[in-house]
Amino acid sequence: METFENYPCKIIFISNLVSISIYLIGAFIIYQLGIIWLLLYLIYILGFEIRLLKKSCPNCYYYGKFCAFGKGKISSLFFKKGNPEKFIQKKITWKAILPDFLISLIPFVVGIILLIVNFNWLILILIIILVILTTAGSGFVRSSLACKFCKQREIGCPAEKLFRK
Repeated sequence: METFENYPCKIIFISNLVSISIYLIGAFIIYQLGIIWLLLYLIYILGFEIRLLKKSCPNCYYYGKFCAFGKGKISSLFFKKGNPEKFIQKKITWKAILPDFLISLIPFVVGIILLIVNFNWLILILIIILVILTTAGSGFVRSSLACKFCKQREIGCPAEKLFRK
C-alpha cells in the first residue's frame, strides 16, 4: 500500500478541519456555562495539543515532516527529535486515550445538561454535529486519510494496534 513521505495539503486541511470544528463546537457549548469554563476548556485543549507535540511527535517517523495533521512539522519547530523506538514501544490503552475522548465528551455532557435545564435547538443541533464529527468524521479521517497512508503505521504504531483489536 502507498504511504506518504509528506501528506498532501488537502489531507492536512481536511484532518485539521474536523479537529478544529470539534474544538469550536465544544467551545461554544461550554461557553454557555460562562467565560471561565470556556477558558478552562480551551486551556485543556491547548495542553492536550502541546502534550502531543512534545511527547509523541518527536518520536514519530513524521517528525519534521507533514503528517496527516501537519504536527510533525510543527513539533520540529519547538521540540528536539526524540527516539523512534520509543514511539513503537509505547503502550496505548483505552485509559491512555481518555484525554482525547474528553475533548468531545465534556461538551457533549454539558450540552445534554443544558438541554435538560433549558431546551435550545441550536445546542441540540451542535450536539448532533459534534457526535457526527467525533464518530464518523474522525473515523473517516483516521481510516481513509491518515492511517491508511501512514509510514509510521507500517513501522509500528501503538494506536493502530489498539484500534485493530
